[in-house]
Amino acid sequence: MIMRRRANGIRKKANDMRSWARALTAGLTLCLAFGSAACAGDESPTDSARDSATKTEQTKPISVVASINQWGSLAKQIGGEHVNVTSILSSTGVDAHDFEPKTSDIAKLQKAQVVVSNGAGYDSWSTKNLERGVTAISAAQTVGAAEGDNPHLWFSTDARNAMAKELANAYSRIMPRQKKYFSNRLAKWTKREDAVEKTMRQFKSEHGDVPYAATEQVAYYLLSDMGLTDKTPQGYLRSTASGGEPAPKDLQGFQELLEKRKVDLLVNNTQESSDASNMLTGTAHKSDVPVFDVSEQMPADSKDLTAWIASLVESLDTLLDQEEESERSDDGSATKPNADDADGTNDGDDSNDADSGGQPDPGK
Repeated sequence: MIMRRRANGIRKKANDMRSWARALTAGLTLCLAFGSAACAGDESPTDSARDSATKTEQTKPISVVASINQWGSLAKQIGGEHVNVTSILSSTGVDAHDFEPKTSDIAKLQKAQVVVSNGAGYDSWSTKNLERGVTAISAAQTVGAAEGDNPHLWFSTDARNAMAKELANAYSRIMPRQKKYFSNRLAKWTKREDAVEKTMRQFKSEHGDVPYAATEQVAYYLLSDMGLTDKTPQGYLRSTASGGEPAPKDLQGFQELLEKRKVDLLVNNTQESSDASNMLTGTAHKSDVPVFDVSEQMPADSKDLTAWIASLVESLDTLLDQEEESERSDDGSATKPNADDADGTNDGDDSNDADSGGQPDPGK
């Protein structure tokens, strides 16, 4: 009886040993199957995932397609050597509002990793039928502009600054290891942009509240940032904003504004030529009102968007300086003979002051 119990105990221990051995073998098999990270316990899943992401992070330049060359230029300024940028609309010889992309243009947009658009109804064609996973950056969405608002956002300091930051963030998400590179590019861009904005403030302090009118509201944001005041007749503004022709009454009122020199400047959009705009620029020249020509797309000879904006500010400053100097010379030649008159009367242009809409001529 005792011997039987011992034999049963030995068999039980043997069975237990075999079960333990099978469990050990199974555990070793799992370790071999899933790797040392699952068994060693000294590397977390987060570390493993990070290593995997690092190994698969993109190293080739990011493919960027911009609807217009203004934003394409900024995309390159921020991305540098780590982006390849293509701009669809670059010509200053076409009407941007009526532009229709080619099939090849649509194909470029669909193959891009990042699509940069203006929005606000300016380039709706650029964001249609984009591939899933594409990073879409819209200037209008970035600053909260909607369709129907003035769409020429690249002339706005707020829009340029917001878009530069948005581009740097988007690039950093695609290439995390280059985040410092993109941040440095953004900082260098910001330094140049700040210099342009400083020049704008100097312009405002030197020239004051300059009244102007425009054949089309292309440079409204730029001139607003520089402190100029838009005096374009409202009826004309409404008709041109909707893409229609101005009513004869509105066009006549605009001509009288120029003829009586109630504005110091006429801004002309060279990409929106029409019979009305040609008539207005002709009236301005005859009335000695300076004409400031501006295109919508960045000219081919411009280094980048920042340089283009800086050149426009400088050109406008020079234009108004020359006009003020000319008027000072005219005033001197007109008043000098009258100072020697016995009766002290002046048969000159005192009536012009009454017609100037309360805005005195510069230099007087």
